[in-house]
Amino acid sequence: MNQQNLEHVKRLIKRKATEIGIDKIGFASADPFDHIEESFYQQKKAGHTTGFEHKVIEERIYPELIFDQPQSIISICLAYPSQIRNPLPSEREQRRGQFARASWGIDYHDILRDKMNQLMTYVEEIVPEIRFKTMVDTGELSDVLVAERAGIGFIGRNGLLITKEYGSYVYLGEIITNLPFPVDERVPFGCGDCYRCVQACPTQALLGDGRINGPRCLSYQTQTKQLMPHEFRRKITHVIYGCDICQLTCPFNQGVDFHLHPEMEPVPEQVQPELKLMLNLSNKEFKETYGHLSGAWRGKKPLQRNAIIALANYQDQSAIPHLLEVIEKDSRPVIRATAAYAVSQIQKYQNLSLITFIEEQMAKETEQEIIDEMAEAIEKLKNKRLRRRTKREENI
Repeated sequence: MNQQNLEHVKRLIKRKATEIGIDKIGFASADPFDHIEESFYQQKKAGHTTGFEHKVIEERIYPELIFDQPQSIISICLAYPSQIRNPLPSEREQRRGQFARASWGIDYHDILRDKMNQLMTYVEEIVPEIRFKTMVDTGELSDVLVAERAGIGFIGRNGLLITKEYGSYVYLGEIITNLPFPVDERVPFGCGDCYRCVQACPTQALLGDGRINGPRCLSYQTQTKQLMPHEFRRKITHVIYGCDICQLTCPFNQGVDFHLHPEMEPVPEQVQPELKLMLNLSNKEFKETYGHLSGAWRGKKPLQRNAIIALANYQDQSAIPHLLEVIEKDSRPVIRATAAYAVSQIQKYQNLSLITFIEEQMAKETEQEIIDEMAEAIEKLKNKRLRRRTKREENI
């Protein structure tokens, strides 16, 4: 197929993309991303990777290692909402958590795959000789690097793809093909001298050049399953999955809020869950309520751990009986230990019966890390000030 025909097919693909609800589409070469190779190895050596990345660095760089004779890559983007239209109030007796915006609505992996399947079904009809491979997030290639090359937007200092129309509130997917489609023009870097996201990051995870110290990112920390390091616990505030701080501070995102896809609309009761109700969810209840969210991919344990930390950050006194039940009855050591931590943060005054209760529970533990966490909670409770009786109580 000659370039003139490919240009015509490209126009047809772009038109079809608009028809099926793809917000932006771009075409890039399938040349190696070797300009980033050294950086990938440096990041791994520095301990800045999270383990969620594709394991083989070479396959992230060289498309020919994952697809036979790649010629071009199609990048697509869908815009997602940044505001909840009917947010729920977080009341004193009903404290609520928050899922980050990229986890609102149906899992974006499913939405993007559906759009790409629709698009490629059409492309196969008009170009039967095409071969392709679709990827979303968990594929070998970097979504943002492909989208940048395809002219969808530029990579900001926060490592996210920033578009002119939708800011960084976009989901990305790509399709490697065996046809050399004409490529689109790249978008120049647009951050200029702005470092707002870097300065706003609570953990200094952003390196300022688009790279991230992954283990320090709060989004990563909310997705781990072990005890969360103490330095991050207060910083997650009441967000139980992900982090939007670097997006909220970005000038390109100010006033940006697109509700283009009904399946992405957040259900307030799901993305602003009542924290105390999350503590005792069964597996069935969790799957029914949260299973369709992308934030559920790690299971309920990280979210329940984070909900406990959020209750501690809220200083929610009404949560203490629920937390004590968790310490006594939950089968998971990390959850028990995190609950003990939360009690030590929330309890205002020294309470000997509370201390004795946690000491008795600690005696049943076998993992040193859990014992240490509970011992620290007990020590904090012992150091609480004694409650002073009011004059009214003294006169009774």
